[in-house]
Amino acid sequence: MDLRGKRVTVVGLGNSGLNAAILASGAGAVVRVTDGQDTPATREAKKKLDGRDIKVEIGRHTREFTSGSDLIVISPGVEDSSGPVRWALEAGIPIISEMELGSGFCRGRIIAITGTNGKTTVTSLIGKMFQDAGLDTVICGNIGNSLSEAIPRIKKETWVVLEVSSFQLEKIENFKPAIALILNITDDHMDRYTKFSDYFDQKLKIFRNQDKDDTLILNYDAANLRDLAAKARSKVLFYSRLGKTNGAYLDNGVIVCEHDGKAKKICSINDIRLKGLHNAENVLACCLAAATVGVDGDSICSTIRGFNGLSHRFETVAIVDGVEYIDDSKGTTVDSTCRALESCARPVVLIAGGKDKHSDYAVVREMVAKKVRHVILIGEARYAIKKALEGAADIREAGDLTEAVEVASRLARPDHMVLLSPMCSSFDMFTSYKERGEVFKKAVMELKKGGGIKV
Repeated sequence: MDLRGKRVTVVGLGNSGLNAAILASGAGAVVRVTDGQDTPATREAKKKLDGRDIKVEIGRHTREFTSGSDLIVISPGVEDSSGPVRWALEAGIPIISEMELGSGFCRGRIIAITGTNGKTTVTSLIGKMFQDAGLDTVICGNIGNSLSEAIPRIKKETWVVLEVSSFQLEKIENFKPAIALILNITDDHMDRYTKFSDYFDQKLKIFRNQDKDDTLILNYDAANLRDLAAKARSKVLFYSRLGKTNGAYLDNGVIVCEHDGKAKKICSINDIRLKGLHNAENVLACCLAAATVGVDGDSICSTIRGFNGLSHRFETVAIVDGVEYIDDSKGTTVDSTCRALESCARPVVLIAGGKDKHSDYAVVREMVAKKVRHVILIGEARYAIKKALEGAADIREAGDLTEAVEVASRLARPDHMVLLSPMCSSFDMFTSYKERGEVFKKAVMELKKGGGIKV
């Protein structure tokens, strides 16, 4: 990508926007950055750019600031309704995502992972498998550090393990991963997309530019992904927890990968330390990706045995008076909560609710009726969830998460599980799912101390 002398405006001054601006400026562009918020974070980011001859506008977007641009680069959170995007469309200025910008300067080979649920776990585990096998590896993307930030560390032989969201895929042009993985596509972000098909179509862009030399890995157990093979120009491999496929599958509890016409036993499903049936699927995807690039089966198995998973993803916090408390704060979709409940072997007290993404909460109703004794609702979405689940289980409400844990502790019996799996994002009450999970953990540990929770 040649940006020398080009006038580039970056929209958004978070991690993605900041590093996109630095990358474009280093490539010879005349860069400006605009962010509608004036916060301590944006002011701090502005300071980092002040010494680089980059003009920064914070607290507002003005048409004058973006006019005359040759290219607009947007951060993942920027929607089409944003002023700079609308003005650029009116003026015919090209618009790309930060990820598209980064990929234009990426010398390494990209393995891109997307899906509604599980992509951070899969990205982390694939990255660990590659690193343990001695491959030069950079892990980046939606996982926390942007591709633009990682560019200086990427060499020709580097494997770039990239977590990709639908937001990042919205404005791509030439983004072309050597390997693309789609784990699942279920109802999510209906506060951003008009209908599910819009969201679904954005996810499919991950393999749009692939050709016969590339590979697409799909979850065969996800019915809406099976037919995508007919749309791909790349080689398609499947993985399945339920039956044999042309890629990775379970054979009597053993993970098997087929590669170059040979079936290779990797390890037993009992070697997986991650809890939940959904994580068996995630591990299959990782095994197939690693085997595809030539990682030895023994090395893959060793990594699986040592991988404990990530915080706030179906993570046991403590057992108090015989009740297991599980932090699944990252369960921000209805499908992720369905998966979590599917993996619960004992009666559940479910804590759910948060910022409403206009999801169809009725989807989880059957699973709630089967697995859940009590539902405790918090946050903005509690009314919508209550309406969808009424009659499926006993439903209570709590003022905040700490109170919800206290109520759950009174309702739970020694053979029960208390599961935080919100089905919603955290932004009505918390800064992130991580903060929500930490508040849950703190409340549980107060119970464990024996002093109860002060509410």
